[in-house]
Amino acid sequence: MKKLQVGLLGAGRMGAFHGENIACRIKGAELYAVCDPVPGSAERLANQLGVNEKAFTNLLEMLEQPDLDAVVIASPARTHAANIIAAARKGKAVFCEKPMAVTLEEADEVLRVVNEESVPLQIGFNRRFAKGFRSAYEEIRAGKIGTPQLMRSVTRDPALGDPAPIPEWTIFLETLIHDFDTLLYLNPGAKPIEVYAAADALVRPDFKEKGFLDTAVVTVTFDNGAIATAEANFQAVYGYDVRGEVFGSEGMLTIGDIRQTNMTRYNKEGVSYNTVRYDQDLLYDAYVDELQSFTDAVRNQEKPYVTGEDGRAALAIAAACIESCKTKRPVTLKDGAPQFV
Repeated sequence: MKKLQVGLLGAGRMGAFHGENIACRIKGAELYAVCDPVPGSAERLANQLGVNEKAFTNLLEMLEQPDLDAVVIASPARTHAANIIAAARKGKAVFCEKPMAVTLEEADEVLRVVNEESVPLQIGFNRRFAKGFRSAYEEIRAGKIGTPQLMRSVTRDPALGDPAPIPEWTIFLETLIHDFDTLLYLNPGAKPIEVYAAADALVRPDFKEKGFLDTAVVTVTFDNGAIATAEANFQAVYGYDVRGEVFGSEGMLTIGDIRQTNMTRYNKEGVSYNTVRYDQDLLYDAYVDELQSFTDAVRNQEKPYVTGEDGRAALAIAAACIESCKTKRPVTLKDGAPQFV
């Protein structure tokens, strides 16, 4: 079977990592081209990854390449919807980093075009591919802990850089969006019906007046009775902390480990261990596996494991969080959309 020819959009931190995975670790795929609007960025990464004659600064030019089969989008979040639509209009399969869009209106337009053009779309919710989260999902689906009653998902980044360039509501749209998808994933078949969010600037209070929030807690109530919390903070000084917990009528599951290895240190200072400080280290296998899953789905003409509809479902919770923060009230969700008053 012919290898999938993949174009990469975005040569930044995450794009470079995805490009390296496609070029070196994904079976059945080849990195065909790299595109980035910043002059020189695509060329530098393309040279590093062995596709030096296929570097573009314009997405539409890359999409015109006749041998291109698919696009991996790792551009800034605010460009995702337009870039997905552009690729879909050219008949290219799309893998897009989260979020798929930053408004529900954009997400609905993405889904309309993707369905109209009959192209596969996978969203980069990597925790679904992490072994611990995948194992928990299988246990829950098998009824091993009964009906979920209490749920928790945590994302704490190890260090906050300069907040100035970070767009408003990033904590919901780009960070906690992972947690919202995790809660949906680990409560299969259930729908969120109410959301309440509280957020503040506790790491950098000097940026609060500019609309920057670095700490948040969200409560989500589901139609099967489960009550879930999702929390985020942009500066956990002890490491990169991603965890989950599901308490059910017949047991409990916990997911996530911040340890760098299974080594534990015992000395006169006490007991300690080294912690992971970087997302690509903590979730390395998941990042590779999500692109392998996308490649396999496209080549075998199968439905992607994480669909555009999944991306919209998580975005609906994020949109409800933004409204809840503005009104300081719970927000009801009905038919997958926040009910704004």
